[in-house]
Amino acid sequence: MASHGRHGVPARDGEQRRDEPRREDQGEQQAPAPQGPILPPLPPVDYGVFMQGLVQAMQTQAHTQAALQAQLEAQALSAACR
Repeated sequence: MASHGRHGVPARDGEQRRDEPRREDQGEQQAPAPQGPILPPLPPVDYGVFMQGLVQAMQTQAHTQAALQAQLEAQALSAACR
């Protein structure tokens, strides 16, 4: 459906009101200039290796948490027996 321009006259496709700034111009004016050195593109990610590392880290965290929980329970038992 065509949008209405001034005085209720439908604007044609690609036509724009004079008092409306162009969207492309606004984006170009607001974009900041890049700061610092331009870096080369990152190497491609091997998601299989990434997932293996993620699983290993999660397993390590689970084992550490279980060991700490057991240590806290042992401390609580020894404190209760005194």
